[in-house]
Amino acid sequence: QVQLVESGGGLVQAGGSLRLSCTASENVFSIDLMGWYRQGPGKQRELVATITRDNYTNYADSVKGRFAISRDNAKNTMYLQMNSLKPEDTAVYYCKGVIAARHYWGQGTQVTVSS
Repeated sequence: QVQLVESGGGLVQAGGSLRLSCTASENVFSIDLMGWYRQGPGKQRELVATITRDNYTNYADSVKGRFAISRDNAKNTMYLQMNSLKPEDTAVYYCKGVIAARHYWGQGTQVTVSS
């Protein structure tokens, strides 16, 4: 059972930056795929970005050029650097890990962007 814990959320003004962290209970190199998802008020959960064990990345069109996903195997941690934040980025951000087709989720961290 992999445990994932997010941190780094908070309140920021539009145009600002935040960095989210997702720390895993085991070496992230053992996790086939990791990703960030978000769920805004009244919306369905949506993909933000993913990163494979080989560091191939994928981004939602809405965050391309603004967000960057990365992972540090030595620290068992995945990051999401969020720049040029917009009010529409306001959401609960969730970390997900996939190992052998099993999906594990963190508890989420709130990001609020004020206009």
